[in-house]
Amino acid sequence: MSGAVGVGSRHDSGAGGGGRDTGGGRGDGAGDDAGALLRARLRRADEQIETPPGLWDRVKGPGTGPVPWAVAPPRRRPYAVVLAVAAAVAAVLLGVWWLVRPGPVAVRPSGPPRTVKIDVYNSERACRTGRSLECALRLARDPRTAYAARGNAAGRVWHGDEVTARCVVTDGLLIRDEAGVTSTRWYLVTSGQGVRGWLPGVRTRNTREVPECADDMP
Repeated sequence: MSGAVGVGSRHDSGAGGGGRDTGGGRGDGAGDDAGALLRARLRRADEQIETPPGLWDRVKGPGTGPVPWAVAPPRRRPYAVVLAVAAAVAAVLLGVWWLVRPGPVAVRPSGPPRTVKIDVYNSERACRTGRSLECALRLARDPRTAYAARGNAAGRVWHGDEVTARCVVTDGLLIRDEAGVTSTRWYLVTSGQGVRGWLPGVRTRNTREVPECADDMP
């Protein structure tokens, strides 16, 4: 009886083991088919991928870093560029002015030339009073022409008259008065009656500074 039981056990075991082996064989075949299908699809997709033009040239070119992307600079509007340039120029000019700026300048109001009041002087005592023609003193037209020459008379003044001297020349004709005083100074004056002419220096005892006449003074 022991031998019969042992034979049955071996038969059941063999039969059960045979069932498991058959099932395992069917599972391995399905997995192989799916893997083959996946590899076929990957191969087909790989074949459809195209290499971008010039890729290999860029890869083989100098440098090992990544190819930089070319980024176009932002476009500026024309008036913005003009304003930026104007602001830069103004800043430069302001800096230059600050470095070379002049010192304070005194602004003088324009006006008529400075004049000086002087008195007419007659060396003859007898002519210091009255306004006779014999005691009149001549205002000349030209300080470098003979004082008594005809046509060189611009007007008359008398002792004590106050006249307005605009300027003086120091190289006029030499004049001697009745007391022997000489001078080459001539004053360009205007009398109280508005007559303009040249008064010899010996016909005044002026003590005030009078500016010299310009070279182009008539």
